[in-house]
Amino acid sequence: MGSERRERMRVLGARLRALRADVGLTGAALAQQAGVGQPTVSKVENGRMVPSLDVLDRLSRALGLDESTAGEVRELLAAVEAVVETGSGSEGDVPAGLVVDEAVRGARLVRSFQCVVLPALLQSAEYARHVFESAPNSTPEAVGRAVAARVERQSLLYEPGRESVFVLTEAVLRTWPGTSALMLAQLDRLLAVESLSTVRLGVIPWRRPVPLLPRHGFTLCDQRAVVVEAFTGERVSVDSAELAAYEEAFGRFERAAVFGGEMRELLLRVMKEFRELGDTLTP
Repeated sequence: MGSERRERMRVLGARLRALRADVGLTGAALAQQAGVGQPTVSKVENGRMVPSLDVLDRLSRALGLDESTAGEVRELLAAVEAVVETGSGSEGDVPAGLVVDEAVRGARLVRSFQCVVLPALLQSAEYARHVFESAPNSTPEAVGRAVAARVERQSLLYEPGRESVFVLTEAVLRTWPGTSALMLAQLDRLLAVESLSTVRLGVIPWRRPVPLLPRHGFTLCDQRAVVVEAFTGERVSVDSAELAAYEEAFGRFERAAVFGGEMRELLLRVMKEFRELGDTLTP
């Protein structure tokens, strides 16, 4: 873990510890009121664990923080997560691409728009491996850990009480790494996931004009944070004006997409074309 990330974790932990002292709570009492484990409070306060947004908000409510102070600690968390995107430092650093995985962990509503790469929660293990291998400064060991973590995190899709909405351009389905067989398996996974009651999957067909030109993918986590994705990494924002802009953009993309039977028909057409390609490898 890089020294900058450790320092930001320490700053976040120290601030939470000071806020707890201000209200006269012990770590055990705070854990009980927040509905989290006491070891979690200890690890967060000592800079040894990065809390999810959900855990941080539970702690904030248990501490009785006002809106301004709660926003302050969310900014400190965003600063910690922002370091992950660089992937620079030692080989033990988390590869670029895992910021969104951490951000969605505590969200009850996840909305993701993608125009090139499939959303993290929908990627097969082999697809995810290509994603992480293309990141700067990746190593085989770090890629293996990142793929395992991403696949494990996808269990969130099946949890009651969570909702995930994904909107893709058709280009995402046709921008493929590896082999056509990999993409056939990936598209088959999309069909399976789309059948879940907790998931809505929409595609903007290429025959339909987009409501605005997409510049990059992004993921909204509840109405509290947005993960903005770029070629070199990801950043987390909790700025209210930026959140509002991405909320509005997602709504426009969602209204342009097809869902349900029409979306499944589109997927099946694309799968037919991949079968016709056979096992052709990308250059």
